Amino acid sequence: MSDCIALIPAAGSGTRMGDVRPKQYLQLLGRPMLLHTAERLCAHARLRAVYVALSPQDRLFSSLQTSRFAGKLHPLYCGGESRAHTVRNALEELRPLVSDADWILVHDAARPCLAPELLDRLIDELEQDEVGGLLAVPVADTLKRADGAQRVAGTVSRDGYWQAQTPQMFRYALLQHALAAADLATVTDEASAVEALGLSPGLVSGSTANIKVTFPQDFALAEAILRMQGVQE
Repeated sequence: MSDCIALIPAAGSGTRMGDVRPKQYLQLLGRPMLLHTAERLCAHARLRAVYVALSPQDRLFSSLQTSRFAGKLHPLYCGGESRAHTVRNALEELRPLVSDADWILVHDAARPCLAPELLDRLIDELEQDEVGGLLAVPVADTLKRADGAQRVAGTVSRDGYWQAQTPQMFRYALLQHALAAADLATVTDEASAVEALGLSPGLVSGSTANIKVTFPQDFALAEAILRMQGVQE
């Protein structure tokens, strides 16, 4: 039976936050965001292991309180110039540790509010799928196309459009092949690399609570969601 293994790319600098520390180490309810994210994955019984892909220059991860995850959480100091490079490098590091048929669940370090039922839904719906897929939510807001002067150039129908989330779940061999074959400068997520092979990943219904913390104002929303989920400071 194939195992499920989580991979957190966490080598970015988070420049849009305007902080000297990388975004994944900024505080949420008194703990670094990366710790919240890792805890969600490590607590899930269906994940055999959780790997965190870090910058080779990372000096902060070793200071995190991770002893309770011993044996399940593992750092990989293999980060690259982009998320896609980091994931590709991490897959190379994992080659001797996984089988081709194992599922790799790539999850954003900046999505600390992942609920366990979403992980269950993702695995349940995709574990027999030939391609794999990702959590996503249908686009609810009206979409506007802008011109070069930042004026509305038209309204785009939202029918059939989904907003991609993570985890994104693909078998090791397929994901490794997709990233090896892709122009990594054009890869925005793992699904886009798989799509470039001519395959169609499955869309699994996610949740608007599974937010990605991108801008400073997102921290207050993430903390509110964590509190609603029972997380204490």
